[in-house]
Amino acid sequence: MNIISLNLKKILPNLLIPLILIALSSCGTGGDARKNPPQPELRVKRNLEEGRGFTIDNVLKNRKKRGGDFEFASSNELWRASLDTIDFMPLSSVNYSGGIIITDWYSDDTNIDESIKISIRFLTNEVRADALNIKVFYKKCNQVMNCKISQKKGTIVTELKRNILNKAATYKKEKKDKNFKEYTGSFGKQD
Repeated sequence: MNIISLNLKKILPNLLIPLILIALSSCGTGGDARKNPPQPELRVKRNLEEGRGFTIDNVLKNRKKRGGDFEFASSNELWRASLDTIDFMPLSSVNYSGGIIITDWYSDDTNIDESIKISIRFLTNEVRADALNIKVFYKKCNQVMNCKISQKKGTIVTELKRNILNKAATYKKEKKDKNFKEYTGSFGKQD
């Protein structure tokens, strides 16, 4: 016996057994032609109703049926107000689903030795004072490689929060006014 036929005798049973098991398991009920409709669309529909398969089209239809309340970044007043407030700064990381905005280091033309970085974390989607956690970092450099970074609290954080909340409240009011539709029907009116 040569080595190839010896190896084939060892491998062949290992390959055939799983193939036979797969073939047998696919022969379930539903193979009776008298019980299945002849049109493929009707068979697919019946299989889906019985939970024997899925199609992408069916998944999309079910997704529409489920509903839900999905918020997009453009409809969240706090998110929009925050981005509008810091729109002059380059952004380093923005993650709506994670609820955080981090700017890159920014310095204006007047003082290139000082830079500022802002981190805004969203704790809730509601427009209220405790919805935001704002951190402001300053970087002051004496030389090119000698920099000191510190976190600043106080007036700038308060001003940022106030500005963001005012803009968010304005956006919320505009959205409410835009979506408000006065009822002009005659229900309940007597002529």
